[in-house]
Amino acid sequence: MARAAASTGDRTAVRTPTLLRLARRTTPAAAVRRIDRLLSRAGRPPAWPLERVLVVKIVLPVVAAALGLLYVSGAPRPLSVGLSVLVTVVAHFVPELLLHSRAQERNQQIQLELADTLDQMTIAVEAGLGFESAMARAGRNGRGPLAEELVRTLQDVQMGLSRREAYAALAARTDTPDLRRFIRAVVQADAYGISIADVLRTQAAEMRLKRRQRAEEKAMQIPVKVIFPLMLCILPVLFIVLLGPAAMDIVDALG
Repeated sequence: MARAAASTGDRTAVRTPTLLRLARRTTPAAAVRRIDRLLSRAGRPPAWPLERVLVVKIVLPVVAAALGLLYVSGAPRPLSVGLSVLVTVVAHFVPELLLHSRAQERNQQIQLELADTLDQMTIAVEAGLGFESAMARAGRNGRGPLAEELVRTLQDVQMGLSRREAYAALAARTDTPDLRRFIRAVVQADAYGISIADVLRTQAAEMRLKRRQRAEEKAMQIPVKVIFPLMLCILPVLFIVLLGPAAMDIVDALG
């Protein structure tokens, strides 16, 4: 049994580099860069490194195509063939769709956390801490993706990147408009000698206002979103309950 497990592990170890080389050769460089950016915006999940995503993009369409052939082999029809081809094409893009969804969720979390984080940094700066010390405190006290990005930005600065480069990398990793606006304000304040406490206070107030406006917009969209479920699910049942007895009486009277 041990030999069988060892041989299985050896075969898996041999197959994985082979699939990775195949994925590297068949995937264009532009697509690799796009997937790497998606991974960065999704927070680089430990379970999904770039190599695994490239391999899955090769394996999934092959599996989908094989299942499609089995499905079509019995009675090939144009609709079945078209459906199999469509599933195969969609399977190729499933990893990117999942990463894009995760990146969007992460950006939404960053937007929700930004105003409160800026409030914490403002209090710390007004208490006498420097900007980077306030950022480090917010990163240590936070638990969401924004705290992780703040810690990584400070690590980039400690590794030798300039502040401007570290902030630019932060903006590229997150792709959150509010955070990018805050980064531009911080860079301008650093360049022109503007008080960072004033910048933090202004940005925190602006982020709170934007968060309230987004909540109001979502609340205003609720009636519109309720119309279609109401028309499709509730109104037909209501009409049956109200008009059903009357319709039965009319049928009996005419009969």
